[in-house]
Amino acid sequence: MKNEMNVNDFMQGIISKNPGELAFHQAVREFVENVIPFINDNTIYIKHKIMERIVEPERVIMFKVNWVDDAGEIRTNRGYRVQMNSVIGPYKGGLRFHPTVSLDTLKFLAFEQTFKNSLTTLSLGGAKGGSDFDPKGKSDNEIRKFCECFMLELSRYIGPNLDVPAGDIGVGGREIGYLFGHYRKIKNEFTGTITGKGTSWGGSLLRPEATGFGVIYFLEEMLKKINTTVKGKTIAVSGFGNVAWGAVMKATELGAKVVTISGPDGYIYDPDGIKGEKIDFMLELRYSNKDIVKPYADKYKVKFIPNKRPWEVPVDIAIPCAIQNELGKEDAQNIIKNKTICVVEGANMPCTIDAIKLFHEAKILYAPGKAANAGGVSISGIEMAQNSLHLSWTSEEVDERLKQIMKSIHDTCVKYGNEQNGYINYMKGANIGGFVKVANSMIEQGLV
Repeated sequence: MKNEMNVNDFMQGIISKNPGELAFHQAVREFVENVIPFINDNTIYIKHKIMERIVEPERVIMFKVNWVDDAGEIRTNRGYRVQMNSVIGPYKGGLRFHPTVSLDTLKFLAFEQTFKNSLTTLSLGGAKGGSDFDPKGKSDNEIRKFCECFMLELSRYIGPNLDVPAGDIGVGGREIGYLFGHYRKIKNEFTGTITGKGTSWGGSLLRPEATGFGVIYFLEEMLKKINTTVKGKTIAVSGFGNVAWGAVMKATELGAKVVTISGPDGYIYDPDGIKGEKIDFMLELRYSNKDIVKPYADKYKVKFIPNKRPWEVPVDIAIPCAIQNELGKEDAQNIIKNKTICVVEGANMPCTIDAIKLFHEAKILYAPGKAANAGGVSISGIEMAQNSLHLSWTSEEVDERLKQIMKSIHDTCVKYGNEQNGYINYMKGANIGGFVKVANSMIEQGLV
């Protein structure tokens, strides 16, 4: 048995076993660069081959989804569910409908989800799923038909004590409704097998806002550590979906000024701040199904910068909420030059490895998504608890639980990420903190 692990040797094994899966390689590398040094100081994890086991999904499910469009044409898409790890609870993770969905994407997301769920303090395993189906440009009838056909296959592999999916990109309240309705019909039972449901049929209050709210609650804890607050800060946000909307809403409520949102077409700069009816207009943008933010600039007569990201704007705080690898090396250099205090990930892995290294070298506070954006899955876990109890908690009760969970996640990151020079490496803290709970549970439960 080896007494020490090597990051590069381990990654060579990952790359050879998972060829071409670049997002998965990136997620694993970001993780093991922090965790393997910790393992080398705690060799019980080497003895039990925890790293070799933890990177392998417990189950990968791929299936075809045949459906009929409005023109009567038969369409075929691929459906997936990657059930990564269930050692601390039933699989939990979203469903993504987007043409870029692939096994690589979902393996990376399920891997991240495992440790994010571990950090929440809730008993949730990690999974992710979805399809290369594109909801954009589809009629409501076509989306309903696809969801029903997708669920016909997925229903074989999920259940309230097995795997509880939620929404993600391309899967909002409408899609969750169609998916849950068909699951209920197939199984002939009403259980909390899907989260993100409507509040009149088992959903939790604050679920749409939860991820964005959680990002700001985590940011609050970060700023407390350096003796400042959110109030009075200027913030750049990317994206304009649920996460960005929730973050803008909560940051504004706490006295910050959010000056950007973005889409695939570019970003808007609103020096007066996105507030009041402007936040409501973000919902209109999302529901328009056009995936552009220029209409905001046209409506409110503010600057629109096409085909660029907002990380060149001088702000105190940057919150990437769009998609993976949206913030690269050049963006990080702009952020450092502008003396930004901290970067908080609202999306999953939106910063590249090169960008993260620059943040750490410059001692800019950086919070990874597995810690900062765990508010969404936390409220999903709270929804599962309410479903089990057949109760509905008030928004105040849910919000207080969310705050406490985000504080607990922050405390864990500080515990494992506090460095000798006083700098808090939140990425290191999140990776080791998430790992320890899962790894110890794997050892205690034996070779399963």
